[in-house]
Amino acid sequence: MSSRRSRGSVSEEEINELISRLQTLLPSARRRGGNQASTTKLLKETCSYIKSLHREVDDLSDRLSDLMATMDQNSPGAEIIRSLLR
Repeated sequence: MSSRRSRGSVSEEEINELISRLQTLLPSARRRGGNQASTTKLLKETCSYIKSLHREVDDLSDRLSDLMATMDQNSPGAEIIRSLLR
């Protein structure tokens, strides 16, 4: 068993702790409260949530690009946006 651990295997206790921590990060799991979801369902929800975050980031990036394209690049507003992106 110790040789398996040295190669990066994770104990069942560690997996349960990671699943518990993951539940605290997902909005849908937080709304459920104390109801435990299956690990499979939780991982599917996690994937869906990550995909939705990616879509949101892409949308915000597109909107920011559109905004920057219409602004005078030397304006105070453009400078504020650039400083936020650093």
